[in-house]
Amino acid sequence: MNKRIKAANSDNKRVTAARKETLPAQPFPIVGIGASAGGLEALEQFLRHVPAGSGLALVIIQHLDPTHKGIMPELLQRATAMEVYQVKDRVKVLPNCVYVIPPNKDMSILHGVLHLFAPAAPRGLRLPIDFFLRSLAEDRQEHSIGVILSGMGSDGTMGLRAIKEKAGLALAQEPASAKFDSMPRSAIDAGLADLVAPAEELPGKIIDFLQHARVIAKTEGPLEAKDQSGLEKVVILLRAKTGQDFSLYKKTTTYRRIERRMGIHQIDRIATYVRYLQENPQEVELLFKELLIGVTSFFRDPAAWEQLQGEAIPALLASRPAGGVLRAWSAGCSSGEEAYSLAMAFKEALSQAKPAANFALQIFATDLDSDAIDKARQGIYPANIAADVSAERLRRFFVKEGPDYRIGKEIREMVTFATQNVIMDPPFTKLDILICRNLLIYLAPALQKKLLPLFHYSLNPGGVLFLGSAESLNTCTELFTPLHVKSRLFCRRETLLTTEPIAFPATFVPAHPGVAKESTPLKSAANLQTLADQLLLQHFAPPAVLVNDKGDIVYISGRTGKYLEPAAGKANWNIFAMAREGLRFALGTAFQKALRQPEAVTVYGLKIEEGGGTQAVDITVQTVAEPKELRGMVMIVFNDVTTPPVKQAPGRSRKASAANARTLEVEQELRQLREELQTTREEMQSSQEELKSSNEELQSTNEELQSTNEELTTSREEMQSLNEELQTVNAEQQSKMDELTQTDNDMRNLLNSTEIITLFLDNNMHVRRFTNGANQLFKLLPGDVGRPISDISSNLLYPGMIEEAREVLRTLVFSEKQVAASNGLWFTVRIMPYRTMDDVIGGVVITFADITAAKTLETELREEIDRLKQLIESGDKP
Repeated sequence: MNKRIKAANSDNKRVTAARKETLPAQPFPIVGIGASAGGLEALEQFLRHVPAGSGLALVIIQHLDPTHKGIMPELLQRATAMEVYQVKDRVKVLPNCVYVIPPNKDMSILHGVLHLFAPAAPRGLRLPIDFFLRSLAEDRQEHSIGVILSGMGSDGTMGLRAIKEKAGLALAQEPASAKFDSMPRSAIDAGLADLVAPAEELPGKIIDFLQHARVIAKTEGPLEAKDQSGLEKVVILLRAKTGQDFSLYKKTTTYRRIERRMGIHQIDRIATYVRYLQENPQEVELLFKELLIGVTSFFRDPAAWEQLQGEAIPALLASRPAGGVLRAWSAGCSSGEEAYSLAMAFKEALSQAKPAANFALQIFATDLDSDAIDKARQGIYPANIAADVSAERLRRFFVKEGPDYRIGKEIREMVTFATQNVIMDPPFTKLDILICRNLLIYLAPALQKKLLPLFHYSLNPGGVLFLGSAESLNTCTELFTPLHVKSRLFCRRETLLTTEPIAFPATFVPAHPGVAKESTPLKSAANLQTLADQLLLQHFAPPAVLVNDKGDIVYISGRTGKYLEPAAGKANWNIFAMAREGLRFALGTAFQKALRQPEAVTVYGLKIEEGGGTQAVDITVQTVAEPKELRGMVMIVFNDVTTPPVKQAPGRSRKASAANARTLEVEQELRQLREELQTTREEMQSSQEELKSSNEELQSTNEELQSTNEELTTSREEMQSLNEELQTVNAEQQSKMDELTQTDNDMRNLLNSTEIITLFLDNNMHVRRFTNGANQLFKLLPGDVGRPISDISSNLLYPGMIEEAREVLRTLVFSEKQVAASNGLWFTVRIMPYRTMDDVIGGVVITFADITAAKTLETELREEIDRLKQLIESGDKP
């Protein structure tokens, strides 16, 4: 056999060398195949149907005994003409080759090179398939392919989830054809398998998918008119079927996901796929699930969660010395891992901080996918979450249920789940923490620009925004202060900037045809006084600027270009840098003087150059005391002064007295003109003050109206948010009621089907519940629930039953006795402690099994034995 393997290897080397010369320029597909040690048959079936020249690179990851020598390459070589290698560290992956993980190693891939790692624990729960498939998804992105074959457990499910997130292809073996169906069934039940088939059919499906993917890549370039039309038709069909609008999602992401579904169905043109959607409604649901990309895990990006737990949450606790209930919202929570991670991080931070006051955290977790929300409400997760959740957290916050883990009651009660579309439905408000991770990256920039101000509105002052590792604030940096940029943790910033009103979700998506859009408030008609005031302000009021106490300009009124000009170099809006020559020194002196006194400071007769001549300017500088919003700022007003013409003195004349008289006349006229000018200036200043007062009144009225409008808008949105919260809580309570009803029905049918009479008593020996047939032994009625059992008469000849029950409560050791009834029946009476889910003793359970038939038979046997003994003693034959 070794000779045949060597010969085959030699032939394969020549074939491989020939193929290396014609490797495709684009990244070749790498297929990660997961199977358990008992999955050899499935692996052989898979390899036998992979063509030797397929161009695939196959990497096999198995659960192998760490103490045994690896012979898997020799076994698999019999099933394929491709070369089979046992991986060594830093081996470069080539197409048309098979690579097998060695025993007692974990394996990862980086830039097409395989790397081996020593496992953290040689035995116990190890997840080598998840470990490799996750790295494959990161390394090959949409070119990654994952296959799960026969195996026990759930290893590989999380790896396929990562591949799906990167738009790769996920396949699973048909469970009915698998020797061990746990691994493929786990992937299928999680909704991650794009294709399900027997092992021997999977290679053909992979090759068909890749061939159609290449055709699509060649024929489908940038979105042209026909492609755009096809994409819009797909969005319309999705909206008609699911009620959700994907028109504001990134078109490239949406189109790439549609192309995946086209490749799976071997459809080349999007127009053909539109027809396929119309003819197959179930495909619309599958595409909807594909677009949701519900990929998540516990404590995803651990370093970021450590920053949230170690810095952000303690800061929130410190800001509330009186304690209270903090509110959080996990938007796009998928199957709940993120929301539960926040609850666990909060509990741990609370234990570390040990605040004097009492704190609690109420988490609202929402997602568009109702199936994911149902799974989140159940709180049951597979054993492979141990890769993301520490052993200490598993012990403290989870309950082991068979092979799975269930979220503990303490954590589950902190989270309320609901189906919600963050684009269409009102947001939750008055939040302290808002988590929206790996959602914004799938939305168009215009929608991101609307959502981030909405998140700012939803958060309390100092609230924390937690984004995904690939997300940023873009143009909304003025709304949030970075707490830790790398971890994408931000703090809500108080801002006075009101560039545009907040767009609430109802305005994100255009109204459907036939549905009227929400009307916008009409502008009030301007009256004559308002128009006149505006005209005076624009054309007759002097130019002015408003600056802060450092001289930085915050507002400009009128044309100030005559007095100010931008300084050369880096942009500088400081008035001392912009003041023209002739004003700068006097302006600085007056500014400092005005800061020290409440009265206005005026500087007269300053000269500036203008149009080849000079212009006289008066400057008035005054600190602002009212309104309080502008208190501390400084107003600087510029007034041009007309320079009176200076006439030359008259020449000597013969009549000096006439000249003197003319001089006096001119001086008198000049004095009169100066007085008139002063009067005019005072009148103008008075008019200016009146105009300023009118402007302030108008501004005040406008601000009051705007404030009223904002309050009404805020109240409306808060009412919508409150309604959303009530609906969320109602849905959660309804879900719990349904679960309780179902559980009650199951328990009632179970107890009735056993035909064993059961009586439940609390710690005080009061009746809590009883099954059908209990009235045969006790005179019980439905209204007797809550009454002491000692008050109920019984047909049992068992006077010490109550004392026996109290003894069971004390010792927690069950009791069992055979007891007769007054009507001749016999029962086995078994008394056991009643244990709750939290392992708390809540009373006793007493069961009564009818053994009358057995007792009758026993009596008959005894009588027959006694008769036989008497016959033997008498010497008679029986």
